[in-house]
Amino acid sequence: MLTWTYEDNVTGWGALLGDAAGGDDVPVYAAPARVADLAGLPPTYMDTGDLDIFREEDVTYARRLSAAGVPTELHVHPGCPHAFEALAPAADVSKRAIADRVRRLRSL
Repeated sequence: MLTWTYEDNVTGWGALLGDAAGGDDVPVYAAPARVADLAGLPPTYMDTGDLDIFREEDVTYARRLSAAGVPTELHVHPGCPHAFEALAPAADVSKRAIADRVRRLRSL
């Protein structure tokens, strides 16, 4: 079972943006993937589950950041849905994901 569905996504964007959802006037802070030039952004850490509905857009955004010269660390965890670490906090993959996030935060 997926934890976040495409219908949830439509509801979420509508709740955040109202009538602007999907339009050309969406603020870049709400949808940073819409920014044309990503150069100069701070180093970025991202992780996602392989089954997460956001996986492709996460990977695409990480590639764009990297291509713009932004130091980018991306982890795609095989077999994991959205919020996998909350659903199964004792799983090895969840422990690794949390440890990587803590490592990254400590490096700031």
